[in-house]
Amino acid sequence: MPSSPSSDVAIRIAGLADARAVARLHANSWRRHYRGAYSDQYLDGDLDGERLAVWTARLGEQNNSVTLLAELDGQPVGFIHLQHDADPTWGSLVDNLHVAHNKQGGGIGTQLLERAMGIARRQRPASGVFLWVLEQNTAAQAFYLARGGTIRDGDPVPPPGGDPDNLVGEPRRLRVVWDVAKVSVLDSSD
Repeated sequence: MPSSPSSDVAIRIAGLADARAVARLHANSWRRHYRGAYSDQYLDGDLDGERLAVWTARLGEQNNSVTLLAELDGQPVGFIHLQHDADPTWGSLVDNLHVAHNKQGGGIGTQLLERAMGIARRQRPASGVFLWVLEQNTAAQAFYLARGGTIRDGDPVPPPGGDPDNLVGEPRRLRVVWDVAKVSVLDSSD
């Protein structure tokens, strides 16, 4: 069930101290939305620990990237990670955008995406923004298309952790792109 509009959401830059909260949001989202593409053994294993290691490393560096954390009443409810200069053709990569399941539909994802697009536009005005979405995740595709994204191409999903056993079959992902100079709904603040 969608939550009420999230006008009281606070968005800030995440730091190393937020690694556990970001990892928990990430693991919970993957468990809910990546079944059928990622193996149950992988999703039901130590995904929390694996994601914590990833986010501890990412948030400890933040070289050429930014992670934004959305909080509602002081509780983490979503995040987005933007990696600048990820691709010479497509530009900055939205490597993750996840919102807690019970908070979806309330505008948090839109606010996070707008804020990241605003950062990309200011920091890399000649660059585009892109992300990968699972082909099976039609709800996420609809979300991105409704916010000005365009599906450009696709390819096989790389196995999480580099282990092909973590995949189910041969799932595909789709590239969604934006030209940030042309997107008009961008937030003007960081």
